[in-house]
Amino acid sequence: MRGWAAGGLLLLYGVCNALSLEINVDPEVQAFVDEQVILKCSFRSFSPITQKLTVDWTYQPLTGGHMETIFHYQSVAYPAVVGTFRDRISWVGNVAKGDASIAIQNPMMNDNGTFTCAVKNPPDVHHNIPQTKLTVTHRGFSFQLTSAVLLSILVFLPSAIVVILLLVRMGRKFGVLKHRKKSGYKKSSIEVSDEPEHTEQGTCLGRMGTCCWQCVDTDDEEPY
Repeated sequence: MRGWAAGGLLLLYGVCNALSLEINVDPEVQAFVDEQVILKCSFRSFSPITQKLTVDWTYQPLTGGHMETIFHYQSVAYPAVVGTFRDRISWVGNVAKGDASIAIQNPMMNDNGTFTCAVKNPPDVHHNIPQTKLTVTHRGFSFQLTSAVLLSILVFLPSAIVVILLLVRMGRKFGVLKHRKKSGYKKSSIEVSDEPEHTEQGTCLGRMGTCCWQCVDTDDEEPY
């Protein structure tokens, strides 16, 4: 008799396991005020998905209180039309892929609490009851950078640095030139050699002409 009883218990345990669901959720989710948040819930059923499958989401405030049903699904979505989450719950799941997730629009600080996801797919009705703790806070300034802003910073920051360096270099160059002009800077021999040759020749010829004229003028003034 004991053997038969033990065998029966093992058989019943095996049947219960065969007709059970596996459900997984995120233990903790952080949301920000007025920004949509998704509560993920995935399940695995050992029976084919049928129209009898149901999904129920419940909510209990963090401060305690009664538990309320905020969403029901059976072939179509039935979000809550009364209560805390009225007109703020939307279905984002896909039961064919084992997804029973929902989204909360415009979360508020008062939404902090515990959410449970329950799935039944007869004859699979027994499963664990996982919970998700939602924490809603205000988003700080450091979190307000969008991907577009970050991309802009990565693209334009290096260019801005290069432009600044060029401006600094040009400013230093102009400052040196200005300083040289104020201090009576003279051209070097190399800089003088860069001038056209006819200029130098003209200068020399001019000097020779002046000297000769002075000589002639001096001779004219001497007495006989």
